[in-house]
Amino acid sequence: HFLPLLIQTHIMWSLYTYHHLLAFLLTFLSYVLLHASRKTFSNVKVSISAQWTPSTSVSLNTWEENQLFADVEEATLFLGALDSIFLFSYAVGLYISGVIGDRFNLRYVLSFGLCGSAVTEFVFGTLTEWLHFYNVYFYCILWVINGLLQSTVWPCVVAIMGNWFGKSGRGFIFGLWSACASVGNILGAFLASSVLKYGYEYAFLVTSVVQFAGGVVVFFGLLTSPKEIGESVTRDSDSQHPLMNDDEDALCDDYSIQQRDEELEPQPKAIGFLQAFCLPGVIPYSLAYACLKLVNYSFFFWLPFYLCNNFGWKEVQADRLSVWYDVGGIVGGTVQGLISDVLGKRAPVLAISLLLAMGALVGYSHSPNNQLVNGALLATTGFLIGGPSNIISSAISADLGRQGALQNSQQALATVTGIVDGTGSIGAAGGQYLVSLIESKLGWMCVFYFFIIMTLCPLCMTLLPLSSVRS
Repeated sequence: HFLPLLIQTHIMWSLYTYHHLLAFLLTFLSYVLLHASRKTFSNVKVSISAQWTPSTSVSLNTWEENQLFADVEEATLFLGALDSIFLFSYAVGLYISGVIGDRFNLRYVLSFGLCGSAVTEFVFGTLTEWLHFYNVYFYCILWVINGLLQSTVWPCVVAIMGNWFGKSGRGFIFGLWSACASVGNILGAFLASSVLKYGYEYAFLVTSVVQFAGGVVVFFGLLTSPKEIGESVTRDSDSQHPLMNDDEDALCDDYSIQQRDEELEPQPKAIGFLQAFCLPGVIPYSLAYACLKLVNYSFFFWLPFYLCNNFGWKEVQADRLSVWYDVGGIVGGTVQGLISDVLGKRAPVLAISLLLAMGALVGYSHSPNNQLVNGALLATTGFLIGGPSNIISSAISADLGRQGALQNSQQALATVTGIVDGTGSIGAAGGQYLVSLIESKLGWMCVFYFFIIMTLCPLCMTLLPLSSVRS
């Protein structure tokens, strides 16, 4: 079994062209730029809250007329509310954007989302500051629009990657590709810090201009499918058997490559939302991703705060140390994706990783006051939690969107991706409130117990699709 798989993988890699590389890089770039803009907003919150209070250069009359805040604490609470507004609108938008992506040209939808989001961020952070226009309702409306526009990107890029890359090697390729979010976080921090001394409006200006330029490049340079150059969409001999199935290594030997080439592929029709929602494996993996994204985003939003308050480390030290969680997630997604390709199964790899992740969370909750040990435990936790999260949001979403239940006659990749990521975003949005509530009432140790429970839930859910897909 192992030797034929290696031969098949070698043949698969030999078929890739520069068109595949271009699709990989441009979709990777798209989400890097999107996450860079999100990270920029997180990095300039202190400057924004200072600007929105009467203690700054803004005159008292301007402050009163534009309904700004009495102190920094109120401004900080509003910034937190903006985070929740963005996450919920982003989650709702994902359900809609997936359906749109399966019905319209993916390149148009992706470019519109990137450019529209860039314009919204420019208005939010740069134009309002240049015009000295401050209004909480206007900010809320802009951030709802930004969440809806950004929601178009992920379903489109996953669908495009699914068109270009077949199931063989998808775990490794998507695991490597899903590092785009973490790379975007690093890029956003670099861009914001490089110009923040001139004012937070210039941080928004730089990231929005770069993102808009990226949208233009995508519009003119991205090919959404091999069909656009006269080739068929990449499908392996077992592409109709998702990698969640225990029987997935039973290939359709009687369906030869020559036979597939001779048959005319029917024009795919976009599947309905409810039909996609009821596909085998979609609901369990969506709920599993909601739990994992809750834990992931909790580390993203709360880790530097936890390190500062629990260990008394400086903010700069905490920010640098928190990067190791992203590094662990990048390596975890790539390595675990490669292992799932070699084994021909994804669910067992996820189950083992999540089981070990619960132990890693227990270990990290008892980390000593030592940055080296803390960083090592943090990278291990990111490897075991971030890895499965990246695989579910990318490779498994692509598997679910091209499973045998569709019979090659319907198009559901973007819709399924939107459902999985939308459900995950709802979990992440609700989880941030729960984390703050648990921490304030019971302390950080109970927060980690909560994370362990949220890791146990997807461990159980990833075993459910094994029987549902098999049946």
